[in-house]
Order: sequence, then structure tokens, then C-alpha cells
Amino acid sequence: MPFFDRGPVRIHYEEAGSGFPLLRIPGGGLNSTIPFVREKGPFDALATFSDEFRCITLDLRNAEGGGSHGPLEPDRPWDCHTDDQLALMDHLGIDRFGVLGFCIGGPFIWNLLKRAGHRIPAAILAQPSGFRPEKPTLFYDNNMAG
Repeated sequence: MPFFDRGPVRIHYEEAGSGFPLLRIPGGGLNSTIPFVREKGPFDALATFSDEFRCITLDLRNAEGGGSHGPLEPDRPWDCHTDDQLALMDHLGIDRFGVLGFCIGGPFIWNLLKRAGHRIPAAILAQPSGFRPEKPTLFYDNNMAG
């Protein structure tokens, strides 16, 4: 189980394959962890793409059952997660990379593109979380029920 530490933050990550780097952001809301990539998503993205890409994924900081931990800054929690994603790529010596994300990975990708778009030549948002005007509390209601 590889980890890297950045101040009070510890990030658990995994790699598979070789080739152009592909950051794979797990789905699962704020409890996004590596098993979602391998077992709970629509397909095993690490196994599927590892023949052509250097696939990298990580547990979201403080996700239940995950290995990544550390405080979140209350006024910039989304940016804290983006900090983790970019710091992981820096830790691995990766400047340019593609990114693939399911569910909450979609909004994380938009933040990555805003902050470091020059590093990301391709991004795939699959099954992204979103807002429906006709059901404005749907995401909240589903999360509270689950």
C-alpha cells in the first residue's frame, strides 16, 4: 500500500500499468476510495486501461474505509482535494496527465482543469454528479438516505 505524506495529510494511492499517466478519480461521493475503481464502478478502470496507460488512483481524504487522512480547510474543501490530486502527481514526478472520473470525480475534474488545465490534455467525466432544477434536493436526499 503506497502512501505519501504532505504536512498533516497522508494520501493512500495505487498504480497499475505503464504508458501515458491517467489519474483515475473514484466515484462514491465523499467516501470515494480505491475499491470503487476496482470493484464498485461500472468497470475496473485500472485493469481496463493499464495495458495502455500508467493508471493512478487515490482514496479521497477522510473517506470512510480509506487510507487517506488529514484536516480539510473549511473555507476551501474542494481545493484541498485538488491539492491532494496535484500533489500526488507531483510526488510521482508526473507533469502532464489525463484524468478520468466517475460521479464526484466529475466536479473534481472541473476543479483540476481550472487550477492546472495546462497539465491535462484530456479529461473524461463519466456519470458526473450534477444538479437538476426539477429536483433540487435529489443529491442531498439520496446521500442522507444512504
